Amino acid sequence: MEQQQLKVTLLQMDTAWNNPIQNIRTAETFLEQSPGSDLYVLPEMWTTGFNSSPTIMDDPGVSWMTKTAQQLHTAIVGSLAIHEKGKWKNRLLFALPNSAPAIYDKHHLFAYGGEKEHFTPGDRRTIVKWKGVRFLPLICYDLRFPIWSRYRGDYDILVYVANWPVTRIEAWTTLLKARAIENQCYVIGVNRTGKDLSCSYEGASAVVDPYGKTTTFPSPSPGWLTVTLDLKKQNSFRKKFPILDDRD
Repeated sequence: MEQQQLKVTLLQMDTAWNNPIQNIRTAETFLEQSPGSDLYVLPEMWTTGFNSSPTIMDDPGVSWMTKTAQQLHTAIVGSLAIHEKGKWKNRLLFALPNSAPAIYDKHHLFAYGGEKEHFTPGDRRTIVKWKGVRFLPLICYDLRFPIWSRYRGDYDILVYVANWPVTRIEAWTTLLKARAIENQCYVIGVNRTGKDLSCSYEGASAVVDPYGKTTTFPSPSPGWLTVTLDLKKQNSFRKKFPILDDRD
């Protein structure tokens, strides 16, 4: 049965550099403060920060996401640097309570930040179904490529997890809104805050509805924001104003 409403919590973290245990504790605190959501969304590489030269082979964040989703009977989304068969992947996990996590490997690697030197790109999109809602989860730089995000009759909500620096934050906010309007869907964008070795971040995590109306994180500080999405309203809009029937 199709879910009419979905309660989503955005977890905007000041990610501690290369410190999974500390970042897990932060995520646990935010979850305790915001109980009862259907979906929790963490930033890109939420256990380490955006590290283009990763070293942590066995990230405890993987088992934590799986275990916590099962315990809370919810879904948890975020990406981590995963080492698999001799290759590094910027891998998004969509942890679910009753099955193995769905995975998406970042397709557009950020060459400007050195990501292409150490990571292997994914070659396919992943559609995840949870509580009757279809999600297309993507990672940071993917946001700049509208064809990769294009609605093909296959999803209801776009999710972007990111480490998007303050110097390009206008692009982040503008492109989140563009992806929502052009695909007539809710877009969830979760960005980190704070600083790492090379960049500063101010969050600006947000939910954008199909009309482009934006609910933005209230400050650049770490914390959480819960928003209820009206899927019935979205589906009605798609049927009433079917611009997607004319897509290329």
